[in-house]
Amino acid sequence: MITSTESVKKEKNYLIQLDGLRFLAVTLVMVDHWLGERNGLPLGYFGVNLFFVLSGFLITRILITSKLNDERQGRSHGHSLRQFYIRRSLRIFPVYYLTILVLALIGFPAVREHLGWLLTYTQNLWIAIHQTWLGAIDHLWSLAVEEQYYIFFPFLVFMIPTRNLFRMLVWLISVSILLRMYLFMTGVHWTVQFVMMPTCLDAFGMGGILAHLLVFRKEQFTRIANSNRYLLIGFLLYAFNLYMAVTGAPDRSFFTDVFDRFVTSLFCFFIIGRGVVGYGGLMKRVLENPLSNYLGRISYGLYLFHNLVFNAYHTPSDFITVRALNRLMREMPFLSHPAVEPVAMLLFFYGLTVLLASLSWMVIENPANRLKDRFAYDRS
Repeated sequence: MITSTESVKKEKNYLIQLDGLRFLAVTLVMVDHWLGERNGLPLGYFGVNLFFVLSGFLITRILITSKLNDERQGRSHGHSLRQFYIRRSLRIFPVYYLTILVLALIGFPAVREHLGWLLTYTQNLWIAIHQTWLGAIDHLWSLAVEEQYYIFFPFLVFMIPTRNLFRMLVWLISVSILLRMYLFMTGVHWTVQFVMMPTCLDAFGMGGILAHLLVFRKEQFTRIANSNRYLLIGFLLYAFNLYMAVTGAPDRSFFTDVFDRFVTSLFCFFIIGRGVVGYGGLMKRVLENPLSNYLGRISYGLYLFHNLVFNAYHTPSDFITVRALNRLMREMPFLSHPAVEPVAMLLFFYGLTVLLASLSWMVIENPANRLKDRFAYDRS
């Protein structure tokens, strides 16, 4: 329980820095999708995994805390389950379904043809079955993964005895790695392990372990999160796997299809842990900057809209945003210089995406978010 003024300040600091990490995660994804082949690093993959681990941490912490509150008050877990799903629905569904509806009405590529999959958050299953992508709505696979995780994971937390939660999280991580190993060894196309929810569970599980440590083993959590050594080890493991994945042959290997998500998630585990206790120095200034904080708050909209604004692989040259960029460069020729053009492009599309996400936040997301106050986990 947080009782001291110092602890309250740390809690606020934690929230600010996690919003900053959301900003970094969504920025990595957007830059990756906008640069396309001009970028040789898996920035988007890292950003999505950072989101997965962060979701695992936040959701598990909420669920464990709610479970303990239920037990203290002698009530069933049905109350917390109901509140969880109502609050999640208010946060996620309004802008998502409105976006899908508008895209279907204007005939945006691939939306009408796959409307049933999109409405049921099963677009990742379509990708896995057909082993191909969906064009400019490719990125919605990760939202499907998160929704599928939300469907079953709360029941696990509430049904399994509290003393067994840590082992359950370790089991989820192990099953996910073993499943990716099986898919790789049996020659299944790499897109299957990339987009399926069970093969992403080690990312969510790592976040869950972080939450479990924070709730039940606070001193151990603080020691791990404050350790530069652990953070460095996580980075070195990630860097080694990245080197092997990028330089190795063939293109798909154990490093890309089996180890990558776990090693990336482990590094994210330490990054998020440090964000909870609070970074210092330059990182603190970046993560707690008001602009970073705001962009982190609207990161859901940024993620949802960025591929619709532009995607290096799928957006046609006559699309309205591309035409607008080309006109800007004609009006300001220095922006077409090879050293300037990529930066100008990124800033232009970033600005458009922030504009859309800000409008979405003000008109749709924030009003829906305020309704969550009516469905608090514990009003006492």
